[in-house]
Amino acid sequence: MDRVLQSRAVPAGGMEELYSKAETLALRRKHIGPSCKVFYAKDPLKIVRAQGQYMFDEKGEKYLDCINNVAHVGHSHPYVIKAATKQMELLNTNSRFLHDNLVQYAQRLTATLPEKLSVCYFVNSGSEANDLALRLARQYRGHQDVITLENAYHGHVTSLIDISPYKFNQLGKDSKKEYVHVAPSPDIYRGKYREDHPDPASAYAEEVKKIIEETQKSGRKIAAFIAESMQSCGGQVIPPVGYFQKVAEYVRAAGGVFIADEVQVGFGRVGKHFWAFQLQGEDFVPDIVTMGKPIGNGHPMSCVVTTREIAEGFGASGLEYFNTFGGNPVSCAIGLAVLDVIEKEDLQGNATRVGNYLLELLAEQKEKHPLVGDIRGVGLFVGVDLVKDKQKRTPATAEALHLIYKLKERQILLSADGPYRNILKFKPPMCFTMEDAKHAVETLDALLTELEEATGMKIENNVSTNVQCKRKTTEESSQPEGASESIGHMNGAACRQENGIYSKKRSAPSKRIRT
Repeated sequence: MDRVLQSRAVPAGGMEELYSKAETLALRRKHIGPSCKVFYAKDPLKIVRAQGQYMFDEKGEKYLDCINNVAHVGHSHPYVIKAATKQMELLNTNSRFLHDNLVQYAQRLTATLPEKLSVCYFVNSGSEANDLALRLARQYRGHQDVITLENAYHGHVTSLIDISPYKFNQLGKDSKKEYVHVAPSPDIYRGKYREDHPDPASAYAEEVKKIIEETQKSGRKIAAFIAESMQSCGGQVIPPVGYFQKVAEYVRAAGGVFIADEVQVGFGRVGKHFWAFQLQGEDFVPDIVTMGKPIGNGHPMSCVVTTREIAEGFGASGLEYFNTFGGNPVSCAIGLAVLDVIEKEDLQGNATRVGNYLLELLAEQKEKHPLVGDIRGVGLFVGVDLVKDKQKRTPATAEALHLIYKLKERQILLSADGPYRNILKFKPPMCFTMEDAKHAVETLDALLTELEEATGMKIENNVSTNVQCKRKTTEESSQPEGASESIGHMNGAACRQENGIYSKKRSAPSKRIRT
């Protein structure tokens, strides 16, 4: 397509579009970098508006958004829009001029954090925030090396690709830099130490300690340990309680700092707490916290919060830090509005109530479906680990992607992630309701049944289960099966099936489906 098309189509829903879907796609292919992927590559969605927890395509079709943790308080929230418009009509400039919005927002934001986390640096994205956090850590002690976790993702700029195994592992075995050290993900379902270990938190922390000792033997020094407070791209992994405390002890003893990446999971998503790192307990306080995505409800805004001591160490270099757009009056007005909505609409309480209900519904699916190996989550951050074999925990990658596309056909938007792309991820806007949860799980239930029947997995599983149960009726799960008040992690099952998913007559495609 060599010319810019100016056709205007008004679909049934009344929403005007400049180009047809085909024209939009053609122009994207022409002008947008080929590595910039779209959701549902086989049949991309064209979204023209959104409201609350719903998105609408060019035909006016409504989709339930189960994945958009950026539109934190809901798409197009009127209170946030009003705050942005009002401030934009009045003034927008950089933070070298005094403005009340900047200091008011910094005061409100730090009030949600432990007292020692009191100094803010405002930037524009989660990647910028994590990049700056690394600079703070390295300047503070003069060290260079960073410990990160398996499958971690911290951003798209060069410094963060270097510490994100989720990304750099795709570049080959020699892609890891010598100053980067990778610790095992504290995953008690698929990791080195699982739910039957007497103290997985200490065991995983000891792995970090070993890395520090080996690093020191080679003459290198640790600047920071960085971790998402709950791993998202890594597969909805929730670290065992006590893990961060022990890691922080080892890292600080080595002269490093602890960076908690809250870019995907902060601002009350876990329900009971405002920050996901607080799930570890009141005795754990990071040295640096990074945040983004939900902070501005879709507006490009992010922040790094740290201690006075680290901030002064950063400033001692003599190098001024300045960010043209970070902390501008409009961004801060939006940030303040988001905090207001979280409080006024009790979105933390909603995350707890709806999240617990979602976990309960999904726990029932785990008991019902051989494809569901584990359910884990806190608040409105929930993962469904799909497996071909519950005993071996074989990732069901093709099945997960098949379900994602089938859910889309039924106008429910969900994503699959994790190192094997077999984890269904729920991280919807915080206005997600009980009815939304029920509708999503009932649809998932029907699709799982359909898939299991088509592949013969249900029959094979039932036969296998019956035989094993006759032999051994006392085998039980090592974890409670109900969702707890604030966190659920349902893994293991009585009389697990051992057979593969596919019948001889039919098989699911092995080709990876991109979403």
